[in-house]
Amino acid sequence: MQHFHPEERPFARKIADMAERAAERHEVRRTDFLDPRQAFITESIVRRHPDLQIRMDGGYARAERKRALIAPDYIDLEQEGAGVSLIAITSGDAGIADLDHGDYLGAILGLGLKREKIGDLHVSENGCHCLVAEELAHYIHTHLQKVHRVHVQTEILPLEDLRPETPKTENMSFTAASLRLDGIVGSVWRLSRARALEPIRAGRCRVNWKPEEDPARLLKEGDTVSLKGYGRFVVRSVEGETRKGRIRVSVDKYV
Repeated sequence: MQHFHPEERPFARKIADMAERAAERHEVRRTDFLDPRQAFITESIVRRHPDLQIRMDGGYARAERKRALIAPDYIDLEQEGAGVSLIAITSGDAGIADLDHGDYLGAILGLGLKREKIGDLHVSENGCHCLVAEELAHYIHTHLQKVHRVHVQTEILPLEDLRPETPKTENMSFTAASLRLDGIVGSVWRLSRARALEPIRAGRCRVNWKPEEDPARLLKEGDTVSLKGYGRFVVRSVEGETRKGRIRVSVDKYV
């Protein structure tokens, strides 16, 4: 457990217990939806058991959030359902074109559900395709009637009908004194140094889905940074120094 951030240890212990039960009871155990960091933790724990195997499935090949199936190595996991259902949210109201990822997620969580029961959301101008835990699909289908101020209809569809959407990003280029986390965060969201430091030190920042409280952490190309209440961005490239010694940085900010 010492290899994990203190905030991650309760989750790691939960996965360790789940793996032990799968081995001892010779059964398949299924997690909720995991983000990429949780998936890494889960795989690293399960792989330590010589007699266990694991399969990740988020409903489609490029899923970011996935459920893990853990089982003894003699079980054919390809024959086991991942427990992922697809719900289509649509509306005859033209206002649906203005809804975003946060609107849909907020409406679903507003039904009293936890984030880990929801997989990837694919938003388009015509509505949203939501991957959700199979055991809650009927509940969502029955109770979700409004997203933001838009009245909606829902339908449970086969997974083959999923319409994956590429996340929308805005490219930003700027110069920074260094690749310190607080400096880059401040540049992306136009925050003063003090305002950038506050959420990082409060534990609201993640780098590559891992909690990060060190504002001096140096970022590199490919790092994904999320800040609760602000959003997420990916460091696209680091393009060398200007004549004044500042570093050119390009990021893709999710919008």
